[in-house]
Amino acid sequence: MHNRALHESLAAFVEEAAWQLAEEVSGGAEVPFELSEHGRSSAPLYCYRPLTGSFIAERVGALAKLPSYPAARSQFAALAGLDAYLRRQGTRSVPPDPRNRADAALQAFLTGLWTDATDFTLDPVRFATAFAELEAAVYAECSLTVVLAPVEGLVIESERVELGGGLALVRAGTLRDAPDELHMDSWATVACVTAESGPGEPPALEAAGRRLRRLQTALRLWDDAEPAIGPGAWARTDAGPWLHVPLASGLRRSDEADCLLEPDEEDPLRAFCALVDRRTPRSGELAWALRRFELGCERATALEALTDWLLAGRALLAEPEAAGYERMPDRVAAICAHPEDRHQHAERVARTVALERAAVAGVVRAEPEVEALVAALGADVRAILRDVLCGHLDPDLRAVADELLVGAATPA
Repeated sequence: MHNRALHESLAAFVEEAAWQLAEEVSGGAEVPFELSEHGRSSAPLYCYRPLTGSFIAERVGALAKLPSYPAARSQFAALAGLDAYLRRQGTRSVPPDPRNRADAALQAFLTGLWTDATDFTLDPVRFATAFAELEAAVYAECSLTVVLAPVEGLVIESERVELGGGLALVRAGTLRDAPDELHMDSWATVACVTAESGPGEPPALEAAGRRLRRLQTALRLWDDAEPAIGPGAWARTDAGPWLHVPLASGLRRSDEADCLLEPDEEDPLRAFCALVDRRTPRSGELAWALRRFELGCERATALEALTDWLLAGRALLAEPEAAGYERMPDRVAAICAHPEDRHQHAERVARTVALERAAVAGVVRAEPEVEALVAALGADVRAILRDVLCGHLDPDLRAVADELLVGAATPA
């Protein structure tokens, strides 16, 4: 099996389609037949052949309303070799639009699955045969690269969480064919990236690496446990051997508690990852601050992350012309605290700023109180970056903060 996500979404759709079509048959709908002639002309044999394709074609509107249809359609639309599959299924005119092409392919798959059938059930053998035929067509002229990377600091309750675009979070114990190193902890979380490359193109390792970096960014912004991709991954193209690939990723602080992803949080995380993937800037103050925030997440202690997080806050909220952190504490408090708590919040940020010189001089150490003070600044930076990427805050954060401060100072 090349594409597990495609297999699961398609199986869910076929199961619902089987119920829908079987219900219509039991309600009185009849599958049309055609009379076909076999044998010699002098002694012909006649048999009735069910026109399953016509029966399904008349009900594509109802099938498209099934809950599992959008996911299956999305998976089909992302397949590069869908034209070849449709041609193999006898489609004369392949729709140019990816969504229409996916609709046609889903209809063709159902038709092929239940060819010559008059009862609609999800037969495992029929489904496996039809799915193998689909994968043989769509992957005939491209290579499929699978990259597996451990995710430190994240535990998922479900066995698998699809994040879209060939990216999924998987519990290590459910991996059937994976390097032994990933089976040491059955509850460990593994990021699985599936990427295609066409004829003459190199394996899609670069694209997979970008997906892993975006996932790491999203997870660090998602939870203060700061989950991170491990320092190494394993990659395989088609049926080749697993190869170890070092990643340019820092280590996660070992004293952080793990983030538990419960089933009701999967959809919000999926949407958040999509937002981060789509809205993360490549340059400018926000991109620079985001990188400094992530560098802080990779330091051995929060105290060592202090300068990284201060620089991130300075890039977003301090006076651009000033050499230090002028006005940053007040602006951080304006965005992150309630009006009645802003003064205390600003004082706390100011104390954190004052720690930097002492940290450079080696006067302070990573003791619990110091770590908590610096971690609170990291939480502020995380919240601000997250809200900007989600669209809850305008990227011009100085103007946003100053407007809040003016509003608070104006008498009602």
